[in-house]
Amino acid sequence: MSVEEKFDNAKDKIAGKAKEVEGKVTGDKQREAEGKAQGVFGKVKDAVTDAKDSVKDSINKLKDDEEK
Repeated sequence: MSVEEKFDNAKDKIAGKAKEVEGKVTGDKQREAEGKAQGVFGKVKDAVTDAKDSVKDSINKLKDDEEK
């Protein structure tokens, strides 16, 4: 996972948490839900990026094994 991807995913998780807390404090259920959704979106992006990296690593390993 690149630094840019990590930063982008963390930004979504942090912004989501901030919106969620803001919604709880102000009693704004919609803002709270938006925050939760954005936080989940950041976590999903992490998982997708990890899966992509895993597939890429597996393909590279297969290529290396074929070259031997």
